[in-house]
Amino acid sequence: MSKILALVDGSIYADSVCGITGWAATRTGLPVEVVHVLGRRMSSSFDLSGGLEPGERSALLEEYTRLDEQHGKLAQQKGRALLEATKTALDGAGVAKVETTLRRGDLLEALADLEVDTEIVVIGKRGEAADFAKLHLGSNLERVVRSAKVPVLVAARAYTPFNHFLIAYDGGKSANRAVDYVVASPLLEGMRCTILSVGADTPENRSRLEAPTLRLKSAGFDVDAQLLNGEPEEIIGTKVEAENIGLLVMGAYGHSRIRSLIIGSTTTEMVRRCKIPVLMFR
Repeated sequence: MSKILALVDGSIYADSVCGITGWAATRTGLPVEVVHVLGRRMSSSFDLSGGLEPGERSALLEEYTRLDEQHGKLAQQKGRALLEATKTALDGAGVAKVETTLRRGDLLEALADLEVDTEIVVIGKRGEAADFAKLHLGSNLERVVRSAKVPVLVAARAYTPFNHFLIAYDGGKSANRAVDYVVASPLLEGMRCTILSVGADTPENRSRLEAPTLRLKSAGFDVDAQLLNGEPEEIIGTKVEAENIGLLVMGAYGHSRIRSLIIGSTTTEMVRRCKIPVLMFR
């Protein structure tokens, strides 16, 4: 059976991840697996290759090993407490089945193992180490979105119930996957839908919206199709704020990582600009 895989950490986004996961689970009827991944132990980065006497090196290594073990035990206790709190909240939200998993190692390795039978991955926009003052996104967010084989639901700072979503549509493969999912899944069933394409007002751009709009209407959605000119992140961000839209649905990271480093990433800017959950497809 398919499931929702919720990735939680100790950041302030944990409550929001829990809220949006509970919403998705009750809408789809899917069970939830909540996962917390412990990073590498301290000793993996400890270097004693400097000019120390053998006795000093041995004493320092023993002390560092002791601290490392203590740090590991505390991290496990924190992880288990976080998982238990999330499970309790999801149980209270009416989610029928919730399992918890505590893993050690690299997040992407854990994702590759746990992604089997997963329909949606949920992750917070920023993690514990994010620089909020500089609006940095979480270091794991792009890694997860690029690696996941299923849609990734990115939780915003806080979860707020909604009934209106927006599909950012550019005609690409990932945007069409997004439309396919919206049409086939009960996740957004019955909600208002705006499908927005950003570009010049040309016959080609207008016709690009026709097929996805028809598919959405045929699936029973109340659809408002729009074509607006400007910078995508600014146009879409303004639309989200002006119409109190609660969820952005979009394709993700269409260019290579190298190209993104050179010219920036529309995906990253969009996620940073919009203060709502984002459902992303590759």
